[in-house]
Amino acid sequence: MASGNETRDGFDTDLLVVGGGINGAGIARDAAGRGLRVTLVEQDDLAAHTSSASTKLIHGGLRYLEYGEVRLVREALIERERLWAMAPHIIWPLRFVLPQTNSPRPAWMVRAGLFLYDHLGGRERLPATETIRLANDPRGDGLRQRGRAFVYSDCWVQDSRLVVLNARDAADRGATVLTRTRLVDAARAGGGWRATLADDGGERTLTARALVNAAGPWVADILSRVPHARDDRGVRLVKGSHIVVPRLYAGDHAFMLQNPDRRIVFAIPYEGAFTLVGTTDEAWEGAPGRAAIAPHETDYLLETIARYFEAPVTREQIVWSYAGIRPLYDDKAASASAVTRDYVLDLDRGPAGANENAPMLSIFGGKITTYRKLAEHAMAELADTFPDAGGAWTAGATLPGGDFPAEGFEPLVDSLARDYPAIDRALLRRLARAYGTKARVLLGEAHTAADLGEEFGAGLTARELDYLAATEWARTAEDVLYRRSKLGLHVPPGTAERVDAYLARAPA
Repeated sequence: MASGNETRDGFDTDLLVVGGGINGAGIARDAAGRGLRVTLVEQDDLAAHTSSASTKLIHGGLRYLEYGEVRLVREALIERERLWAMAPHIIWPLRFVLPQTNSPRPAWMVRAGLFLYDHLGGRERLPATETIRLANDPRGDGLRQRGRAFVYSDCWVQDSRLVVLNARDAADRGATVLTRTRLVDAARAGGGWRATLADDGGERTLTARALVNAAGPWVADILSRVPHARDDRGVRLVKGSHIVVPRLYAGDHAFMLQNPDRRIVFAIPYEGAFTLVGTTDEAWEGAPGRAAIAPHETDYLLETIARYFEAPVTREQIVWSYAGIRPLYDDKAASASAVTRDYVLDLDRGPAGANENAPMLSIFGGKITTYRKLAEHAMAELADTFPDAGGAWTAGATLPGGDFPAEGFEPLVDSLARDYPAIDRALLRRLARAYGTKARVLLGEAHTAADLGEEFGAGLTARELDYLAATEWARTAEDVLYRRSKLGLHVPPGTAERVDAYLARAPA
């Protein structure tokens, strides 16, 4: 299991980051861009768990204002347009319709919250809140009741791709990214860390000056593998589940639906033909791992659909569901939905009197929208250990493929269509959405679709699989069909088996 980092100053790497979700990938990218030698290890695929099971929003978190999370909301709102500019191929604006019918909150309270939402975070390009009458507005089509509604802005994100692009950028800046690689144990030694890693090829030892525990739901599990680790920070695991159903309404807007129990459910256009509905908030008492939606969660989401939409939806119509475990900082809130989404960074320099130059930084909580800022804060915590590292740099740096104007997606598609006239425009649009300007790298000198090799369904070709395996660490059909893309919702039966067979015989 080759590292790729040269041994220097007695250490194989400066920073060992454990966890390939959004926080781990973001920290690895930030650190690599400051000139540090970075090794990122992930026990499964990148974004295999929490970071691919989100509601896929870049948002301030309107409902968090209700819990007094003003600092978190402000930071997230500032990051919202910044992230859009960094990756406009995978992040784009979305308007949310917030009906007041069935609302457990008075309209004045909701409007006051939206006023803060519009002005708290330096909104520049996203449109402000408006009030509409759904009875005479097409955005009310498909609803059971069409009274007054507020319409506000947030952004959509392809969450798994955001993780992968951060890891890709980290690797482009010199980081070593090791997927399917597990941290067996770690201990302070020789003024730094000695870690045992394991993959299919066996175990190896890696030394590092500092350790970042960004293992998400496994953050406490990692701490248990470290002798004398501090345990005064708690993590609270909360499961969130979503269902995907045939499209409930026309239009490219989303809905924010308020339920009688004061919980929020989103209904969002998804993959063209579908609507994504979620999320739930359920305390998770088991060990971290792969989660699935429970029958009562499905009932809750179906009841929400029935409360608001004319078209009935049955269990049999659900085309896909997914669930994820969120590792929230335990602030002792009474309900899972009220637990803070803010993050806590815990810097542990070891027992009193021990080596003071072997820090471990553990990440508790957080949300996708604030990952970049969290990474900056993480590097600030480690500044004493790396005094020669560069300064903060990520605020204005685009992610791979995102080097075009935030409002320039359609011109990008037009440009690809001019340069590849014999390739279907719908395919070019999908590739632009996934890869941005890197779509040209993938397409290369292809003149026709046949030049892209074997076709696996829904426009997925051998050329794309080769690209994903070579540059984005994809190894299995699940990596490709449900994380690097959502083509699993569109391909015919048997595609996953064909993709797995192709990737298995592809050169490493």
